[in-house]
Amino acid sequence: MVLSSRAFSGHVVISIWLLLGCSLTNGTDTDIFCLKSIKESLEDPNNYLQSSWNFNNNTEGFICHFTGVECWHDDENRVLNLKLSSMGLKGQFPRALQNCSSLTGLDLSINNFSGAIPADISKLLKFVTTLDLSSNDFSGEIPVDLANCSYLNSIKLDQNRLTGQIPLQLGQLSRLKAFTAANNLLTGQVPTFGSADIPAESYANNPGLCGGPLEPCQVKSSKSNTAVIAGAAVGGVTVAALGLGIAAFFFVRRVSAKKKDEDPEGNKWARSLKGTKGIKVSMFGKSVSKMKLSDLMKATNNFSKDSIIGTGRTGTVYKAVLDDGSTVLMVKRLQESQHSEKEFMSEMATLGNVRHRNLVPLLGFCVAKNERLLVYENMKNGTLHDQLHPASGGGTMEWPLRLKVAIGAAKGLAFLHHTCIPRIIHRNISSKCILLNADFEAKISDFGLARLMNPIDTHLSTFVNGEFGDLGYVAPEYTRTLVATPKGDVYSFGTVLLELVTSERPTHVAKAPETFKGNLVEWISELSSKSQIQDAIDESLLGKGVDNEIFQFLKVACNCVLPNPKGRPTMFEVYQLLRAIGGRYNFTDDEILVPTDTGDASNLEELIVAREEND
Repeated sequence: MVLSSRAFSGHVVISIWLLLGCSLTNGTDTDIFCLKSIKESLEDPNNYLQSSWNFNNNTEGFICHFTGVECWHDDENRVLNLKLSSMGLKGQFPRALQNCSSLTGLDLSINNFSGAIPADISKLLKFVTTLDLSSNDFSGEIPVDLANCSYLNSIKLDQNRLTGQIPLQLGQLSRLKAFTAANNLLTGQVPTFGSADIPAESYANNPGLCGGPLEPCQVKSSKSNTAVIAGAAVGGVTVAALGLGIAAFFFVRRVSAKKKDEDPEGNKWARSLKGTKGIKVSMFGKSVSKMKLSDLMKATNNFSKDSIIGTGRTGTVYKAVLDDGSTVLMVKRLQESQHSEKEFMSEMATLGNVRHRNLVPLLGFCVAKNERLLVYENMKNGTLHDQLHPASGGGTMEWPLRLKVAIGAAKGLAFLHHTCIPRIIHRNISSKCILLNADFEAKISDFGLARLMNPIDTHLSTFVNGEFGDLGYVAPEYTRTLVATPKGDVYSFGTVLLELVTSERPTHVAKAPETFKGNLVEWISELSSKSQIQDAIDESLLGKGVDNEIFQFLKVACNCVLPNPKGRPTMFEVYQLLRAIGGRYNFTDDEILVPTDTGDASNLEELIVAREEND
């Protein structure tokens, strides 16, 4: 859809009020069907479900008031948790749960469920993070498929009649924090959980469990103890004879490796790629000629430290100058990812086709051994963060340029939320991921990369380690829910807008009194409560005939960082509002971004993958 700037300004107010007046009207029919089917499949002697689960209602979010049902939002029929503990329910494991497609928590404990736990449980509970089946009459073996519920961080299976061995594959659940299987009929070796310290009490009162925190499992041997002792003695002599030679070998090797690590022109991980330089770089389109890994290594001087132009939680960025001397690229070395190579290639195929004027285009990628490299178009003017907070302390951005950057970045992020297929939640919006080309046109970087990292650790590392200083950008509800949402991105972008209008850092406000210990958003809130909001604006921007625009801009920013996510505008609305403020500058082309959906609901996987148990 194409409109002139004049036509746009004439309709923008009406459009915004129409958008603000809209609410979500489309519920999740599958979730309603899910609960109906569960109710029909179970015996409910105490009438907990019969009295509460009344489906004669067409209002949005009505199932959220059912006993034991928790929703993502109170006005949306999308089940988040199902807590049916201590209701006296009878029946088998309800397979209808597969229709509650956004379910992340299931508690069926202290009931009278019987029969086997489904062998294909991962297909029924794709995104479950907490599973409590304790104190029931479940029988049979624990399904191996439970290990495919990769988001699980709590499993409670105690007080049942489960038999056989606990699947060792459960030890591969990298997020697992708690596991209990006490008071069953289990035998054999227990799994080794690398991500959690499971105590012996979790396996108590089973007839034959061993290993881990329990007694060691007995290993049968055809050799006598005497033979074993004799063999060990002979082996000990042999090892002692070889010890000095091996020690000397590794000492020399260590000294040599240390010298290599001290080489300022080299890089240890880059040197490990020796023998893979012939690997081709997969390119999207024909914007850059065909390349091999050797070309990238040469262009970055073997990924030397001198070539580093940026670092972040998703990886390190290197400047790559090709042989022609005029072609400059950015190469990002991703941090370690938990995705398989197949999954990585699939993600690249998706991201490589995401194109928009205000997104940093992904030109190609390369997989070599355990290394994953992404090739991007170079952004000559670096990051917005460096422009706002130059290391030298000098220079400033004029108001029209700040407004231009805000509008362009808002358009790029709105495209990801509302128009891109599949829609993408960024999760890591900050002034460091907004890059500026030679014309200072804003382009969003790192979109989609959160899915390639550990989807939870990309944010949790901030809370645990205080890395990167991004706490000022993180929406307050995230610390409670650990759920990434579009409105979380809006909050982060609102912080960037505050950064643009105040020139203050998000976590350290230089103009605030020494007694103030909060972040930028909290400082703005405090000034607003005292009717002193004008004190927050960068003084270099005032008194130049644009004060009204600046105050309108500040109002949009404040709406983006409201504590309640429901009160925040969508990114489409933010883009429209900013474009209206900057209408007289003609910053952008005449194309108006048309969303496919302005609601809060996003691609389900994007919402679910960041959720963990929040005790």
